[in-house]
Formats: sequence, C-alpha cells, structure tokens
Amino acid sequence: MTKTINLTLKVWRQKDSDDKGGFKTYSSRDISTDMSFLEMIDVINEQLTLDGEDAIAFDHDCREGICGMCGAMVNGRAHGPEKGTTLCQLHMRHFSDGDTIVVEPWRAKAFNIIKDLVVDRSALDKIIQAGGYISVNTGGAPDANTILISRETSEKAFDGAACIGCGACVAACPNASAMLFIGAKVSHLALLPQGKPEAARRVMAMVREMDRLCFGNCTNEAECEADCPKEISITNIARLNREFLKSGFFSSTK
Repeated sequence: MTKTINLTLKVWRQKDSDDKGGFKTYSSRDISTDMSFLEMIDVINEQLTLDGEDAIAFDHDCREGICGMCGAMVNGRAHGPEKGTTLCQLHMRHFSDGDTIVVEPWRAKAFNIIKDLVVDRSALDKIIQAGGYISVNTGGAPDANTILISRETSEKAFDGAACIGCGACVAACPNASAMLFIGAKVSHLALLPQGKPEAARRVMAMVREMDRLCFGNCTNEAECEADCPKEISITNIARLNREFLKSGFFSSTK
C-alpha cells in the first residue's frame, strides 16, 4: 500500500529578474512517498492551474539525474538532503508527514533569477566555451587502443567527466565559487593525452572567464563536494590549482 504524507511548502516566487520576490506558502496533501520531488511540484502546479494561479516555474529535462537541468535549494541544501542525488532523483519518502519544506533557487551573483526557481546558468556554458574542449581533426574516431592510458588515469579522468554542470557547487559555496565545476572539466581533459597540448591555455582561459563572470574563489569550505550530486571530489580543485600554476610558469618563460 502506497504511503501518503501531508506537507507545508514555502516556495520562492519571483515573476522576473526585476521583481523583488518572496516566499509563498502552500499546503500539499496526500503526496505519495513514491513521487520524486519534481513530481510533487507537478501535483502542486496542477492544483494552482485549476485555481487560476501561475504554476511554479522550475528547470527540468531528463528527470534521470543526467542532464543537470534541475536544481533548487531544499531546506538550505542544494538538491535536498540526500547525498549524491539530483533534485529529480530525490523521493518524498525522505520526508515525514507534517514537514515544512523551504524551496528556493540557486543564489549566486553569476546566476540571475529568471522566474521562481529558474536561474540563468549560461555563465557555466561561457566558461566551457572559453576552454573546456580539445581541438582535433574531424573524421572517423581513432582506434581506442592507439593511445594507451592507464586504468588509474582513465578512472580519474572519468570521475571529472561525471560533472553534469548543474551548478549545485556554486549554490552551496559561501563564495559562490565555480572552482569545483572548472576543476572537474580541467581534470578530465588535462589527465588525458588528447587534452595536454592545450592544457596551459585552457586553464588560464577558463579561470579568467570565471573571474570575469563574478564567481567567487575557493576557500576550502568543501560544501561543493558535500552537495555535488555526482560526488565530484575537491581533489579536482587541487589539480586545477596545479595546472594553473604550471600554466603561469610556462607562459612566463616564453
């Protein structure tokens, strides 16, 4: 038998980026504990629509923890209380009957609020455009065994590549730093031979773009690692710092 719970939700509502915004309280009854958090919001939105009110705007796409679109602060935690979980994977069984849940958007200078829980995260795309890629000739894919890579190195690179760019690290960080995001992107390219020719230019360009977009810097608070839905390690930030120092040294000797 499916269990149901009754909840009180305090949701941030904001018409647009110029609106002051504020919390609005909703009562949500008979919510199935089998629902995901986003499905719970869907139910509330159905009722709001029937009542002639605007539905709560929120980002979503695949709802499988892959795309990185979903994201909100739930009771002060990015993506909610469960470790290694995106908002769309957070199920209502992790809450209790009678709970009050506070839901608000990512808070960062680089992330402008568009409406309600929807924020503009295109700043992360601009960082990728600045250097998060490799330049290769087009054509057929090379044979996988042409360049041998150790298992340890490939696994470290894969761990960095697991980043979905959701922005939880920025939202969780008291400095609104994007260094875990950049560290993951720099790591998975810098560790592999295909990414080494542009390594110095890449890290300088991405860090420069991060500063231009008004992200903060890392002060080793580690909230980013704690709230990352893909559990990206802050060792990637250490690798980012090493790559940045190396790039500065090589550029100064040219």
